[in-house]
Amino acid sequence: MNPLLKIQNVSKTFGGFVALSSVSLEIAQGERFGLIGPNGSGKTTLISCVSGALRNESGSIVFDGEEVSRLAAYQRTRRGIARSFQIPRPFRSMSVLENLMVPLEYVVHKGSLHVSDTRSEALVLLKQMGLGGKAETPSHQLSQVELRKLELARAMAARPRLLISDEAMAGLSGSEVEEVLKILFDLNARGITIIMIEHIMQAVMRFSQRVVCLDAGKIICEGTPAEIMKHAEVQRAYLGA
Repeated sequence: MNPLLKIQNVSKTFGGFVALSSVSLEIAQGERFGLIGPNGSGKTTLISCVSGALRNESGSIVFDGEEVSRLAAYQRTRRGIARSFQIPRPFRSMSVLENLMVPLEYVVHKGSLHVSDTRSEALVLLKQMGLGGKAETPSHQLSQVELRKLELARAMAARPRLLISDEAMAGLSGSEVEEVLKILFDLNARGITIIMIEHIMQAVMRFSQRVVCLDAGKIICEGTPAEIMKHAEVQRAYLGA
């Protein structure tokens, strides 16, 4: 079976700084994939190239058999690539429900559905994220974990096949991390392929079936969580050993 996402020899520079150097990897349909590495290793640059926020100078990014390297971010979203961001930035003057209706209305349905149908779809999605009771709450009143759930809900509103979760658990307590992990496991069980970028090692190792570690813009190792944790280069680069 062909991979859902194939990244081949992708490089990205910023002036004279090489952020990514000939990175290649494949992600299967339905996979739970972990991406780790120290700060500045190239993780965010790589997922930004995949989602369309940045353009890679060389190499190719193929999603579901289609080369998407030169497509705009919104075009990639409509093909099934969605990304949540580490720092949620909801529309603070809107309710939780209204925040979710925006991507549903303008990205997915493009005005083709009646507002009541969009509202109903948003309510279902909020319930799946554990925010059903917060629909009418102004978004600026949400707790940190609720903001992370809303960020994931906004990404899922685009009906992605591939969800890139960028540090959705940063700064959360142990119990809150468990809440977000459960949501991600449930989404994967429904067929969503997930790339998890995370510094909480226990969470990413529990979640991932396969992990890649980046350092200085290059892949230094790839394997199962158990293999990664034992790898000497990972311990040096990421754990400081």
